[in-house]
Amino acid sequence: MALSPNIRSALFMLVAMAGFTFNDAITKYSSESMNMAQVMLVRGAFASLFVGLLAWRNGALAQLGSMLQPLVAIRVMGEAGGTVTFLIALAHLPIANVSSVLQALPLAVTMGAALVFNEGVGWRRWLAIAVGFTGVLIIVRPGFEGFSVFSLVALASVACCTVRDLATRRIPSDIPSLLVSTATAVAMTIVGAILLTPMGGWTPLSGHATALLALAAVLVLIGYQFIIMAMRAGEISFIAPFRYTSLLWSIVLGLIIFGDMPDLLMITGATIIIGSGLYALYRERVVGRRRIVAESTGPSMAPDGI
Repeated sequence: MALSPNIRSALFMLVAMAGFTFNDAITKYSSESMNMAQVMLVRGAFASLFVGLLAWRNGALAQLGSMLQPLVAIRVMGEAGGTVTFLIALAHLPIANVSSVLQALPLAVTMGAALVFNEGVGWRRWLAIAVGFTGVLIIVRPGFEGFSVFSLVALASVACCTVRDLATRRIPSDIPSLLVSTATAVAMTIVGAILLTPMGGWTPLSGHATALLALAAVLVLIGYQFIIMAMRAGEISFIAPFRYTSLLWSIVLGLIIFGDMPDLLMITGATIIIGSGLYALYRERVVGRRRIVAESTGPSMAPDGI
């Protein structure tokens, strides 16, 4: 029996979230044998090669001059900050905790769009934003036992990704997305090379470690491809909630690979964040305005170096 476009898109979104989260798990695992700058450098090199070939095949590299567009530069800088802070937090915190904080990104983009672009956000969505960030505070737990400064680093990643997403929305439509992705991947590789010495220098790579980082880059591209397929085939308001399955993957992989058992505060905070995000999405659908939250469910939903 043929699946409806929305059901098919939901399945695509599930695959995309699995791809992104398995990439995160591999990245965290790799950080146990090398510093995160080296992870960025090696994974970024593979990603630059893969996405660059894809961009070349689709003719996107014919507009190389577009990389100098100021908004492209702002997006790349936001991605750089988001990736560095995300990977640092990922190396020191359970993967589920970092993923939970990142779930606040759609709410942060909604708030940023209202403050920067003066886009209409009603009191209900402002309330959802406030409640959502209360959930973030529960996970971060500042001033209480179990607090880690790396939780604030994860929150800084959300801020950087918000800048990235807001800039992405203003990039002219005639600039190919694959060209922007190529520029970002190359920039992340360069940032990794710059930070390599300050973060501890180069560790000789084994064939196993190299293969894992190549796999991580492939998983990111798979995630991108399936999330684009999801966005093109179904209604955004229907498939957007399925982005939160990345948190379920994070909990499962954290438990199986790293032995991390999420505590009650993390689960409570994550539940509040997801509930707030879903309510904000519902309100956007009711009032028929621009789907600001839904727009953050696209390929730029988390920092990944591309």
